[in-house]
Amino acid sequence: MAAAQAGDAQAYDSLLRAALPMLRIIARRRIRDPAEAEDAVQDALLTIHRLRDTYDPGRPIRPWLVAITERRAIDRLRRSGRQAGRETPIEDFGETLSDAAANRGEAKVAAAELRAAVAALPQAQRTALGLAKLEDLPLAEASARSGMSVGALKVATHRAVKALRRRLGVEE
Repeated sequence: MAAAQAGDAQAYDSLLRAALPMLRIIARRRIRDPAEAEDAVQDALLTIHRLRDTYDPGRPIRPWLVAITERRAIDRLRRSGRQAGRETPIEDFGETLSDAAANRGEAKVAAAELRAAVAALPQAQRTALGLAKLEDLPLAEASARSGMSVGALKVATHRAVKALRRRLGVEE
């Protein structure tokens, strides 16, 4: 690593190739899913590359590499744990109806219901929703077009979305 820090690319390549099997063992010991473990190894390699100048050549390299890999594996586990708490696998949901044409009809009903709900909103909320969310304009531009202040635009957009969720029965 000292040679790599001095700019020897071949030494750096040799170091990473020699360390790779150890990094994989460490990641696989922590993470059961092979794909996630390999992603943790890649994260570790990127971190090693980014932090290579912080390595102290007077110390052994193995503990430094192990610590980085352990932490990247733990980060992966934490990230997947957070995602699992927020996401629902799509396999749990089938089609509403097996006939694709029937599903299109259902979508038309949902679109009509949404249009009716938007039409029922007060004019200021409809305008704010149309500019800020549907046209996806920057707040300053949406404010200039609507004649509302940025703060009023944000409030109107928030209230419009909240009213639509309430009317359509969507949980917040």
